[in-house]
Amino acid sequence: MQRRHFLQAGLAGAALPAASRLATAEPQELADQGQEAFKLKYAPHFGMFSRAAGDDSVAQLEWAADHGFTAWEDNQMANRDVAEQQRLAAAMDRLGITMGVFVANFGTAFGKQSFSTASKEHVENFEGDLRKAVEVAKRVHAKCMTIVLGDLEPRLAPEFQHSNAIEMLKRGAAIFEPEDLVMVMEPLNFRDHPGMLLSRIPQAHMLCKAVDSPAVKVLFDIYHQQITEGNLIPNIDAAWDEIAYFQVGDNPGRNEPTTGEINYLNVFRHIANKGFGGVVGMEHGNSQGGEAGDLAVLEAYRASDRFELGQ
Repeated sequence: MQRRHFLQAGLAGAALPAASRLATAEPQELADQGQEAFKLKYAPHFGMFSRAAGDDSVAQLEWAADHGFTAWEDNQMANRDVAEQQRLAAAMDRLGITMGVFVANFGTAFGKQSFSTASKEHVENFEGDLRKAVEVAKRVHAKCMTIVLGDLEPRLAPEFQHSNAIEMLKRGAAIFEPEDLVMVMEPLNFRDHPGMLLSRIPQAHMLCKAVDSPAVKVLFDIYHQQITEGNLIPNIDAAWDEIAYFQVGDNPGRNEPTTGEINYLNVFRHIANKGFGGVVGMEHGNSQGGEAGDLAVLEAYRASDRFELGQ
């Protein structure tokens, strides 16, 4: 079976079994069927398909490519050794897989009042992390990197905290912009991540406007925003000019689409019809265990990708 070129009419006229039937399906029979590429660049992560593909990271990339995925993301890429980064990058290049985000600022992301105070120490740590991220991005051919804006400082007025964040983002933009790279700010929900400075899409949109740089954009994580705000499609439209990346997870549970309350078929149709050509990161777990669970994720994306453009 030829990788990336066998995405033929094998399933064009016959859909896979529904997700509810995958637990009783023959896994190898399903895995051996050729599948056409998805309409959007959905990006799995390492471990998501390890029961079906095996433990080796390159084997997982190959399995995903064989099943129609054209992107990948890995939050931990910056923490992998250089040789592994190069091995993974070579595999992605060979398979035609676009590298999505990795986290660029672990040193100032969680448990620190970093952007809210913009202290000298935090600014220096942030700039240091970004310079390292630039080198990683070059190795793995990444365009976008996630940044998290740290914790609130409750003793400081919100407006001052946002002013501090703007200045810190400008310092980061000065590093990323000459490299044609993009830091995407991720608002995080109050239930899973209480006390974060950045939680809402309008807030992230405002920060982008204030920084006014192509290197600073919004990561719209649909799972987080369903919890925090809902109103998904209108908020996507309102923030559209600053959104560079999407991530996915259903609610409740933070598992694959079709397992919760979000109508991902409609959401995916909407962003595809608006012309989104970037990566849609699959930042969620598998609702079922074993190989059947891996295949349930695959079918959930097949089901949610069955829309017609222009409708």
